[in-house]
Amino acid sequence: MGRMSTLAPVSPTFSIQRAAERGYADHGWLKARHSFSFADYFDPEYQQWGALRVFNDDRIAGGTGFPPHPHRDMEIVTYVFSGELAHEDTMGNRGVVKAGGIQFMSAGTGVRHSEFNASPDTELHLVQMWILPGKEGVEPSYGQLDFTVEDRRNRWLTAVSGRAGVDAPIRITQDASLHLSRLEAGRLTHTFDPKRYGFLFVGEGTVHVNGERLEAGDAVRLYDIPTLDLAGSGEVVLWDLPATQGD
Repeated sequence: MGRMSTLAPVSPTFSIQRAAERGYADHGWLKARHSFSFADYFDPEYQQWGALRVFNDDRIAGGTGFPPHPHRDMEIVTYVFSGELAHEDTMGNRGVVKAGGIQFMSAGTGVRHSEFNASPDTELHLVQMWILPGKEGVEPSYGQLDFTVEDRRNRWLTAVSGRAGVDAPIRITQDASLHLSRLEAGRLTHTFDPKRYGFLFVGEGTVHVNGERLEAGDAVRLYDIPTLDLAGSGEVVLWDLPATQGD
């Protein structure tokens, strides 16, 4: 998908997108929820959020998946909530990402890859996220990392970042950071710099965010909000994002 420009909000924004408000596609083997316009789902109010272009919440039946297909000039990050994800690409990479693990790919000048449920009979639940790159035309690259529950239990695990001064094991070219946590009757805070975008997704459980109750599948879009306060029990995914060209 091409680069899009969306005007920045004129004032601080805290906007909840409930699970049922997302785009939905049922392909039998794949049940997909789209937080932003994707494929046949289009909503002019949900095209991207800052540098976050795609956020797909996918449930993939056992033994099925996506056959080889191309991408270019996009940072693609996939986080596995449950099950196992098998990957192959034209760079010669093969691997299996387990629950709690991350797969990351800079599509760069172009790559073809396939993604399949590694189990023949257990559902795979993941979120795939596309970030507009900070640099285009780079050589494509791939990697994957496993994390333990302890790495993120009642704390932020900063797994992915391209921000200066932010330490993360996975580096991207965009000035954005991905934070993960498994809250178990816990509390967390995240502080944003001025004029930054944020996108929080609840993958499992129930979490209160700045006083608002969110269930599994709910998300919050933020802009120029200084602090995010979370409390409850569940798996959460948080992006801290810059504006895009034209914002």
